[in-house]
Amino acid sequence: MADLALVCGGRGALGGAIADALRARGDEVIAVDKDDVDLTDPAAVEAFWDALAETPRWLVNAAGGYRTGTVADSTPDDVSFLADLNVATAWWSCRAAARRLPAGGAIVNVAARPAVSGGAGSAAYAVSKAAVVRLTEVLAGELAERQVRVNAILPSVIDTPANRAQGITGGVPPSQLASVVAFLLSDDSAAVSGAIVPVYGSA
Repeated sequence: MADLALVCGGRGALGGAIADALRARGDEVIAVDKDDVDLTDPAAVEAFWDALAETPRWLVNAAGGYRTGTVADSTPDDVSFLADLNVATAWWSCRAAARRLPAGGAIVNVAARPAVSGGAGSAAYAVSKAAVVRLTEVLAGELAERQVRVNAILPSVIDTPANRAQGITGGVPPSQLASVVAFLLSDDSAAVSGAIVPVYGSA
């Protein structure tokens, strides 16, 4: 029987690649975005999970957003926007999963390189992604007894059409990031939990 994976943000460049990689290996995939459920709304997230006919084994939190700006020039809207899209989406999905995932299940959160180094010029983004890293580490400890694993990946630049259109090159293709996520959502990585995995490429 195929494993069921829920990919939040599953219609974006990275989320879509992750969904494709999981389908290619035989998983059943539910790819959701903001048109399916408001991932920033805890009640909506709980209702969505309650309505699923089958409990997923795998969860990926790939929803998120990005804005530039220093601490000094940040606006309340910048901070709340990135806290909602990067922290709240992961938090409420993780909470729902923590209540439901079976033993042998796993969660992968998508953080970012500025969460652990640098971040100047993208302050609110870096801080919000740092919260995703800490959420991952805390939840890995909380779910260890239930044999549910929680890990995160740290992309740097992702090679997407949108980034190339802005002259940003040299990134890691989404398909390669998806391969790392697929490994973390597999029995081959059964010994890995609480890991924060850099996926920066060779640049």
